[in-house]
Amino acid sequence: MRILVIGAAGQLGHDLLKTFSPDHEVVGADIPGTGASHDIDITNPESVNSLIVDIRPDLVINSAAFTNVDGCEAQKELCWSVNADGAGNVARACAALDAEEFGAIGKVPVIMIHISTDYVFDGSKGEAYTENDPDAPLGEYGRSKLAGEKQVSKALPQRCMIVRTAWLFGDHGANFVKTMLKLGRERGSLKVVNDQTGSPTYARHLAIAIKELAEKRLDQPGVYHMTNSGQCTWYDFAAEIFTLSGVDNDLQPTTTAEFGAPAPRPAFSVLANTRAPEIRLPHWRDGLI
Repeated sequence: MRILVIGAAGQLGHDLLKTFSPDHEVVGADIPGTGASHDIDITNPESVNSLIVDIRPDLVINSAAFTNVDGCEAQKELCWSVNADGAGNVARACAALDAEEFGAIGKVPVIMIHISTDYVFDGSKGEAYTENDPDAPLGEYGRSKLAGEKQVSKALPQRCMIVRTAWLFGDHGANFVKTMLKLGRERGSLKVVNDQTGSPTYARHLAIAIKELAEKRLDQPGVYHMTNSGQCTWYDFAAEIFTLSGVDNDLQPTTTAEFGAPAPRPAFSVLANTRAPEIRLPHWRDGLI
């Protein structure tokens, strides 16, 4: 397959390039200045259309997103232009790839895998969310990502796969693990929220799962939940990070209310993989080793 990874400079995109490249022809694209082999601005339909027509991929994986949850509350226009309309622009370009205005190139229509989030749920269920559970996002990030899902599904109803994941961390780019290690070494004591529960997901493990999904289930569109197994709070996650790295820090639990972050977050957003149970990611602790 010829695969276009959008958001290639991000932590998941970086691992998607490495994971797919041995067996497939892979092209990476991201905003200018990120070092990706191709430039793209998903908020600009012309930029998206031009690149997709030029590359003519069999599969497009959109991992580009504005993921700063608190930043989404302050920068709503940017949040929605990237997470909602940007995702829609990619899907619409995929849908039009063999249309007359793009040269009627006469190839099999492109498939799209779009990366989404556990934040499309409000966390009130109290147990793991399945792919069929009703959505109810709390903040701008979750609402914009859900809107992106809907735009993708509308443009490509039989040719898209929505992959929801959670609490992503990896070797490349900024994430919770790197922040905790930095702050843990700089400060003698930290407070971390202990009343939000989810499943930390290692980008490399997720990339491997997405590759397996692409190679086995491209003819089965719809929503998929893909996270590392196991669950914990942010406090539990930080404690394990410090234990494994040997950081000596007086780590203390706190509540979401006490922490006072600008954006609301789901209290329990563990995702259950019921649609592709044969694709099972390792426990989240394995990603820290």
